[in-house]
Amino acid sequence: MSTEQETLLEFPCEFSIKAMGKASDDFGELVEQLVAPHLDGECLRTRRQPSSKGTYESITLTFTATSKAHLDAIYLALTGHERLLYVL
Repeated sequence: MSTEQETLLEFPCEFSIKAMGKASDDFGELVEQLVAPHLDGECLRTRRQPSSKGTYESITLTFTATSKAHLDAIYLALTGHERLLYVL
């Protein structure tokens, strides 16, 4: 990866990640638990959106990203879990 690509974001910055998976009562809580260790008690805003048939759910997380490594750690925590189908 080139240095130019690594510097497209200026840190710290507000960042949103969308996690999608099968809808369940605890899906939002699961997503929040996966990212909590990486946020050091920081305020996390979430927005839930069910699919039109209610089969799937997306959770949009908005937080302050402190570095590229910080974002990478959060993406790895989310993509490494079997219940998450997509992370954008």
